Amino acid sequence: MVPPVVVGQPVVSPVYLVGQAPGAKEGALGRPFAWTAGRTMFRWFANIGLDEETFRERVYMAAVCRCFPGKNPKGGDRVPAPQEIERCSVWLHTELDLLRPALIIPVGKLAASRFLTFGQLGDVVGKRHRVELGGVRTDLIPLPHPSGASTWHRREPGRSLLEQALGLIHSHPAWRSLCDWNAR
Repeated sequence: MVPPVVVGQPVVSPVYLVGQAPGAKEGALGRPFAWTAGRTMFRWFANIGLDEETFRERVYMAAVCRCFPGKNPKGGDRVPAPQEIERCSVWLHTELDLLRPALIIPVGKLAASRFLTFGQLGDVVGKRHRVELGGVRTDLIPLPHPSGASTWHRREPGRSLLEQALGLIHSHPAWRSLCDWNAR
């Protein structure tokens, strides 16, 4: 893993977004989803009520692994190894214990697999899953990874499943509370 550790702003939020790991640019920029994949992801969220700045202020952002895993010799970013995931898991578990979010949004297959057992991404995206974490039931709505290298979310059935997932997020009470924040 390549330092620095990259984390979002410390914000008490009913919504917890978790990705795989920072990319190569995020360390220098000092925030998660700060490059190409982030632009795509924040466009998705803007379409359901929260622009990037507001999202970063109101949603707790984390990752399965907190440092850039390095490049894959065959291209793209290297997927973190099971030992790396295990070493970072204490942070994920501690945050979830402290925040007890009403909605968890795992972004990508690796993040979703930390909470659910499944075969293909299409088995879980576009659905709301009830999970129990530390004795607390919460909702989980997985999204595909917004990477430019992936075409999954731009072709069927991924495109339709992404729209279903965003619709579920948009209608979730925890998300609605963030969108209605200014009305308080």
